[in-house]
Amino acid sequence: MKREFTVGLVLAGLFFLAMQGVNLLPWAFLVGSFIFLMVMVGGRGLSAKFHVVRDATDKQLAFSDIGGQEVAKREFKEALEFIVKQEGAEKLGIRPLKGILLSGPPGTGKTLLAKAAARYTDAVFLAASGSEFVEMYAGVGAQRVRELFSRARQEAKVQGKKNAVIFIDEIEVLGGKRGQHSSHLEYDQTLNELLVQMDGIKAKEDVRILVVGATNRADLLDSALLRPGRFDRIVKVELPDCQGRLSILKIHCQGKPLAENVDLEKLARDTFGFSGAHLESLTNEAAIGALRAGKDKIEMEDFLEAVDKVIMGEKLPRRPSKDERQRIAYHELGHAIAAELAEEGSVAVVTIVSRGEALGYTRQTPPPDRYLYTARELKGQIRICLAGAVAEKLMLGEGSTGAAGDYKRAVELAKKMIQAGFSPLGIVSLKDVPKSDLHRTVSKLLAQEEKEVAAELAGFKDLLRELAAELLAKETLEGHELRKRLALRKAS
Repeated sequence: MKREFTVGLVLAGLFFLAMQGVNLLPWAFLVGSFIFLMVMVGGRGLSAKFHVVRDATDKQLAFSDIGGQEVAKREFKEALEFIVKQEGAEKLGIRPLKGILLSGPPGTGKTLLAKAAARYTDAVFLAASGSEFVEMYAGVGAQRVRELFSRARQEAKVQGKKNAVIFIDEIEVLGGKRGQHSSHLEYDQTLNELLVQMDGIKAKEDVRILVVGATNRADLLDSALLRPGRFDRIVKVELPDCQGRLSILKIHCQGKPLAENVDLEKLARDTFGFSGAHLESLTNEAAIGALRAGKDKIEMEDFLEAVDKVIMGEKLPRRPSKDERQRIAYHELGHAIAAELAEEGSVAVVTIVSRGEALGYTRQTPPPDRYLYTARELKGQIRICLAGAVAEKLMLGEGSTGAAGDYKRAVELAKKMIQAGFSPLGIVSLKDVPKSDLHRTVSKLLAQEEKEVAAELAGFKDLLRELAAELLAKETLEGHELRKRLALRKAS
């Protein structure tokens, strides 16, 4: 009521002045400019709203609750021992670590590890994002850095704790290499303030501060930030292996009613390349699928459907024409047969159901986690990529634009072969090879593998025709059905 009265009084005064012939435009411009600046600066405020853990229930996350990162957890906990066992560390003359950098792909659990560290060290937990510190106004970012460290000490004293963990996600935004932003120096000033604050962390303080940074682009960080005495440890948080994926699935399946046919070990094998976030989404999508179907328990088919959904996206209602569906069927069957010829038992399912950007797809069962590839294995992968377009040409006389993504992947594999020394160029550096020579070598490698896969598929024309008709009728073909038909064809 008071605010409305004040506004009315001001408007009445302005109206009176206008009636007296006073020119209000200069005053309106000044007042408008002042309000604009206040909104721009004060809208978000010079002070950022950092997330602070006040209640113990907000950080009931222990390292045992995080699956699939045993190496990272072990290395991280080792660094935290200097804080937990401070007296023993002081006797041995150990300087407590000031900062730990968690580096790895998105969704691998870096934030979870930071929260677990706060509980492990009985510390207050403050979380911020790198983007919260960078503004168009000079000095704002540096002020927010100072405020963050001051806030950590204050909150620790309020909660009666001796330790504080400051977690900065996307730290590459705040700590990028200096000199990259020529337009203004706000980025550099903000980073300089972070360096100063980290240098100011002392071993003997009422509140011991540990800075935990997270990034998936460690190569962008300034070298001054990574030197010893600031971020003393870099902990790699990689994608989980098969055993890690199994432990993550078990964690996320706790409290979910699973049917007897659910095989989590098979799911772990089938989800090569999934992060912890992907696996959490997988279990959630499986539960949603079971709910839609009116089931009391989540069955294996719900999980398999969720795998396809996480990889490719939701099923789409679009229906290609009959001719296009036939072309898609031949394309996907070409991939599937080439995959089975390269490694028997590798195909999980072939379908012409549209998902995401794909009109159809062949999902392979990933082999045991592999980190090295031979020339023969890389050539086999190239043949699988090219087999879809080859099958189209073999059965319909010409290819289509549907193979564009396959060709892109085949070129990447060919370059990988060149980089590994598996080409006529010998052992070379890709960046030093002239573009014309690189293009010529890639073309030769792809042409040779295209010729090989064309010769392989030529002996399966009748089978391709039969399977395509079956795929058009059923829309989906299981891997075991494909292998059965292939075995009969080979026997005959």
